[in-house]
Amino acid sequence: MDLVLFDLDNTLLAGDSDFEWAQFLISKGVLDKEVHEARNQVFYDQYKAGTLDIFEFLDFQLKPLARHSRAQLDAWHREFMDTRIRPIMTPQARALVKSKLDAGAIVAVVTATNSFVTGPIVRAFGIPHLVATVPAQENGAFTGKPRGTPAFKSGKIERVEGWLESLGLWWDSFENSSFYSDSHNDLPLMNKVSTPVAVDPDDTLRAHATAQGWPVISLR
Repeated sequence: MDLVLFDLDNTLLAGDSDFEWAQFLISKGVLDKEVHEARNQVFYDQYKAGTLDIFEFLDFQLKPLARHSRAQLDAWHREFMDTRIRPIMTPQARALVKSKLDAGAIVAVVTATNSFVTGPIVRAFGIPHLVATVPAQENGAFTGKPRGTPAFKSGKIERVEGWLESLGLWWDSFENSSFYSDSHNDLPLMNKVSTPVAVDPDDTLRAHATAQGWPVISLR
């Protein structure tokens, strides 16, 4: 049995769902364009540079969830899926996911983006498992805060191991474990699996993958 892990943003998706969700809310007038668009871009640039403070970002990203009912958020998300996400779910990514599922692997997405944003996306790919940053809820309403360790950098290892333990599994339960990612922020988990794969990688990850002899592929 193989374990196949995928990053989501700029890996399976030809874009970033975190960034697009904020831009979508701005386009709906839910968030103030002048205030939030610049901050959204700053956080995105920090992420690409490897300097993102994940807790500062989550405070920015999760607060809007706490201001609206779940019914309203779900309605917006359905529109978000149709207008922003399905167009960046590439055929190549869909085919790769299908091939791993058909081969009988345990397949999961492991992403720093919160599970409210990413859950429907992962289901649209047909992937049965999601390991993501969890937005805390009370009585069905979001609090605007994360619950537990964010699935970011080394936090991805902690969250994956907790998920595997919940299934009665661990790393050595698998003949092969692989992780597909575009970002140097994911090097901790890439170094943990037996087969790391760089997907349309950023410059830092591409250089590292080349030096280590890791596979480098494109899903565009």
